[in-house]
Amino acid sequence: MMKKSLVFLAVLSLLTMLIVACGEVSANSSSSTANTPTVHMNETQFEQTQITIKKGEHVTLVDDVAVVHIIQNGTWDNNGNARPEAEAGAPKVQLQFNGGDTNSIGPFNTTGTFHYYCTVHNGMNLTVIVK
Repeated sequence: MMKKSLVFLAVLSLLTMLIVACGEVSANSSSSTANTPTVHMNETQFEQTQITIKKGEHVTLVDDVAVVHIIQNGTWDNNGNARPEAEAGAPKVQLQFNGGDTNSIGPFNTTGTFHYYCTVHNGMNLTVIVK
C-alpha cells in the first residue's frame, strides 16, 4: 500500500512539473509578440505617423478607442484628397477596425517606404519604412 502511494505521489509530481513547465513556455512565447512593432490609433489619427521596421517583420495596428477605422494602401494628400495606391512590394491591406481591436500588416518582405491611410478619417496617414 505504501509503495502504491509513493508511485502515485511521484506521478503526480511529474505531472505538476510538466504543467508548470508548459506555463512558462507559454508566457515566454506571448512576450515575443509584445516585441512586434506596434502603432496605436486614437479617434482620428495614428498616434505614431511613421515607423521603421526590419525586412520580414509585421506591424501591429491597435484601435484603442471605440471608433471605426478602415485601413488601406495609399495616403491622404495635402489637399485632403484620398490617394489609394499600393507601392511595389507593399503588403496589400484592407482592414476594418471597430474599436478595441488589433490587426497586423505584413510581412514586409521588400525594403522601401510604404503608405497606409484610414479611408474614414481625412489626414490619417501611416508611413512604414522597411530597412
